[in-house]
Amino acid sequence: MSNSAEAPRTWRGNIPVTSLYTAGVGGTLFFRALKERGELLASPCPACKVSYFPAQQFCPHCLAELTETKPVPPDGEVSSFTRVHLDRDGARLPVPVTVVAAKLDGTDTVLVHYWLGKEPPRIGTRTRVRIKPKAKRVGSILDIEGFVPA
Repeated sequence: MSNSAEAPRTWRGNIPVTSLYTAGVGGTLFFRALKERGELLASPCPACKVSYFPAQQFCPHCLAELTETKPVPPDGEVSSFTRVHLDRDGARLPVPVTVVAAKLDGTDTVLVHYWLGKEPPRIGTRTRVRIKPKAKRVGSILDIEGFVPA
């Protein structure tokens, strides 16, 4: 191997890396409304006329700051779904899990979450968000238990 600065090198050992994810302004508003009121918030973009769910701070299309939020109903429609047979480490799950992408009424984007119905849905199935009881909510996306048939 050459000693040049461009030559590939390998260091053996571990590098302790940590990170902290913050929800940002839009996410904080969304999670606070979900935890405190069981309310689902979207962010409408006045320039693009797109309503983002969950609420966010900036429009990814035109980069406009999204300063308003609006409550949206828990009802929507399944846009896509998949059956998951392996966990994140590649181990087989004891029971497959269904995950759906659903667009809530009055919004233009989808939320991906668990399907809680007994049978897998079909695309176009009407669905409803199931939110945990207030005493069990902590301000996370898991305050939404998942989607159920409407």
